[in-house]
Amino acid sequence: MSEGFLLHLLRHGAPETPGLFLGHTDAAPTPGGIAVCVARAQDLALEAIVSSDLSRASKAAAAIAEPRGLTARQDPRWRELDFGAWDGLAAQEIDRQALGRFWDDPDAHAPPAGESWSTLLDRVRVALTALEPRSTLVVTHGGAMRAALSLLCGLDHRLGWAFDLPYAALLSIRVWPGTQPAGQIVGLRT
Repeated sequence: MSEGFLLHLLRHGAPETPGLFLGHTDAAPTPGGIAVCVARAQDLALEAIVSSDLSRASKAAAAIAEPRGLTARQDPRWRELDFGAWDGLAAQEIDRQALGRFWDDPDAHAPPAGESWSTLLDRVRVALTALEPRSTLVVTHGGAMRAALSLLCGLDHRLGWAFDLPYAALLSIRVWPGTQPAGQIVGLRT
């Protein structure tokens, strides 16, 4: 077996209004949130940088790439789960039972007009297979990071959500590419 490549998944920094279900809402990041992401990635040896096309991820990716002489490529497949009608709301504003059903079974109880867990998995699966086998940083969102964990390490949604991935969390995975890529968690910094 080859030694694989390192995939670093970095959650975007704090948005201007933290604590909301932002999904596909393009909420601006704070300057401090970008700075924390830059500091978190400082010691990574990178050959490529990819990000979600949403500004809270893409602005941090550009700030990390620029001093390294790299160009951050945007890929919308690395977006957060689409929370549909819940986008922009705080958890307290969402029907408690509906939210509980979603956390329990995000396929059967996707947010109204939103995306199911399986759809997110399919999207991230395609994004993962599009990566070249080289040391890569992907600046993305908590849901997409959990989907990658599920796909690469075989974790179901409950185990993926058991990981605390606060803003600017850095998850490093050794990836063995192939028709069914596999991974091993080699680091988590929060």
